[in-house]
Amino acid sequence: MPGKLSDAVWGPLFARGYDRFNKVAEDAGLREQRRALLARAHGRTLEIGAGTGVNVELYPAAVTELVLTEPDGHMRRQLEHKLATAGRPADVVEAGAEQLPFPEASFDTAVATLVLCTIPDPPAALGEITRVLKPGGTLLFLEHVRSEAPNVARWQDRLERPWGWFGRGCHPNRDTLATIKGSGLEVAEVQRDRIPKAPPIVRPLIVGEARLPGQG
Repeated sequence: MPGKLSDAVWGPLFARGYDRFNKVAEDAGLREQRRALLARAHGRTLEIGAGTGVNVELYPAAVTELVLTEPDGHMRRQLEHKLATAGRPADVVEAGAEQLPFPEASFDTAVATLVLCTIPDPPAALGEITRVLKPGGTLLFLEHVRSEAPNVARWQDRLERPWGWFGRGCHPNRDTLATIKGSGLEVAEVQRDRIPKAPPIVRPLIVGEARLPGQG
């Protein structure tokens, strides 16, 4: 019952306040990091866990079709409202990343930004991304991760549970780069950075590109 009550009360509040909560980081440089990454997207593009749609206006013209998945109803309502005002055509699909309702080899680009921290089963999600990408297809990722600094990593472990409640399932201590490398995707490029103005336990960031072997 407490979990259901928390979802009923905190879920809609979190969704409505998400963009406002992250505005400081976005304005301090995170939005431009997203823009630079998404400039590489092309063709039929899938974004998993699109949330409130913070990436919607950043996709380039090279994206010929945009498909956005979001399993959370509270976030999906914010996403659909943003699409209605942005004028960017996109299909919104209610689906978790661990079970994507798309055929094999059907996307040129997949995108994951600040979502692999929250997905219950990241290896399964990356397996699904690998399945739906065309040979030679690309995963673009921007994710906060476990710190390489032992003292910060210890705090990430200590605060994982309370932060997870606040962030609705966010795990600040996941080694997401290792999970991507273990998925069958080949990491072509990765940069370690930090989310500006973010709390220290979610500040360490990786930004990069991984590819599915084969010819597109």
